[in-house]
Amino acid sequence: MTGASDPVPISVVAHHAFCPRRAWLEVHGERTDTGQMAQGVADHGVVDEPSSSRATRLRAVEVLSQKLGVVGRCDSVEIAADGVMTVVEHKASPLRRLPEATYPQRIQLALQAACLREQGHPVSGAAVWFTTTRKRVPVELTAQLLAEAAQQVEATREVVDRDAAPPALEDDSRCARCSHVSVCLPDEHRLRPSARRIAVSDPAGRVLHLSSPGSRASLSRGQVLVKVPDADAVSVPLGQVAGIVVHGNADVSAALIRETLLRGYPIVWCSWAGTVVGWAAPADGPNGDARPRQHQLPGPRRIAAARSIVSAKILNQAALLRRHNCDERASLRELARTAGRARSSAEIFGLEGRAAAVYFAALNQVLKPGWATIERRTGRPATDSVNCALNVAYSLLLADVLRSVVACGLDPSGGVLHSPGRNKPALALDLMEEFRAPLADSAVVWALNNGELRGSHFRRDLDAVRLTAPGRKALIAAYERRATSEFSHPEFGYQVSWRRAMEVQARMFLGFVMGEFDAYRPIVQR
Repeated sequence: MTGASDPVPISVVAHHAFCPRRAWLEVHGERTDTGQMAQGVADHGVVDEPSSSRATRLRAVEVLSQKLGVVGRCDSVEIAADGVMTVVEHKASPLRRLPEATYPQRIQLALQAACLREQGHPVSGAAVWFTTTRKRVPVELTAQLLAEAAQQVEATREVVDRDAAPPALEDDSRCARCSHVSVCLPDEHRLRPSARRIAVSDPAGRVLHLSSPGSRASLSRGQVLVKVPDADAVSVPLGQVAGIVVHGNADVSAALIRETLLRGYPIVWCSWAGTVVGWAAPADGPNGDARPRQHQLPGPRRIAAARSIVSAKILNQAALLRRHNCDERASLRELARTAGRARSSAEIFGLEGRAAAVYFAALNQVLKPGWATIERRTGRPATDSVNCALNVAYSLLLADVLRSVVACGLDPSGGVLHSPGRNKPALALDLMEEFRAPLADSAVVWALNNGELRGSHFRRDLDAVRLTAPGRKALIAAYERRATSEFSHPEFGYQVSWRRAMEVQARMFLGFVMGEFDAYRPIVQR
């Protein structure tokens, strides 16, 4: 958002010429790490360095126009023998498209030229240099183009100063080549099946779990180096790490913490028993104006969202029991329907508790090992092996949902169902409800039934049951397989992993907060 007298970045004006919604997202801090963005950064490596300037070619030239109210940077300014200048913009062009200057690129060059002329420099021409095809395309600086560029500045200022984003494009070819489609979610915002697969997070990214007691992760020459007592050190390329979860007595170096946060990924610390004790998030998260709205949601909208969340949670519990032919699924569906009509938080919590009693009692029919039984859901400390495993799985799920909430700029503490008392991450606890049965519970059931988790992986200390180090590693492995497995999103139809679905849902909740949706629609397994 800009003030009345703040200059508008020329790059944002170019984004507006491409798509007004893209410009609004950019100004509100939304960033992506797609291949397109990485290619653009790499191609600008030379021109972004002013020290590479020469007498006849200046690099990374800062420009400003007081008259138009814009500020920007020219990639390259060529200076002829008579002092006349040519502005050159460096762009990556897809190999299957002709190297031609697009309308946003022409607007960008026109504004750069106008800035230089206002500063008293003669500018006779402009061009786009396509780095991938190594083609130079001239752009004519006509009076009409300069007038349109000035109009775009005013239109951009009006759009980015709005409280809400412009509506997403509908059935538009621009979305197919937009680097921000993964945070814009145009089809999802229309609540209809998507024409393309959406990957809302780094496709190569993995969550690094530090679960061995005494282990330490540090940064070494672009690698995350993990040292474990009495074992060989292992390393992972930093570019493949999209988040870190620290379990119990493990450590992370200050350099790795700093670099992880600079890359926009959070770090979550958990106790050995599975409690999330804290998290670190980047300071420059997007959508800062959404957080006040999140805390000021009107009561009826809060109740409506809470109804949807609890109803979806119960339906997903019924879906897990249905897969194991448990008769209790029918009563759970009835409770879900009743929850969908609840009028107060107390009524919603009451129905959630009744459903939990039915569901966890029925889990005994699902679990195969005779020693793995559960009478009811208990918190910490766990008094049986199943609850112990569920506690750890839920902490892994909460860490994942926290990452998704932070990624889209929401406040983890501003929920609609859970209370933020004692600094609980209420919103993360809300959004994880729909994922408990299909992700965390399924991972625990699978690990117990196929023998990955055995009785020897648990130990009893007085009345508390805890996982051993090998048991924790086995459960984390089972959870990670489930979190990275793909399913068909019930609303949008495309294949998506459970982990990426969390960010899709967090962004759908963001749209609900910003008034783009009348309701929040959780994932319900069919």
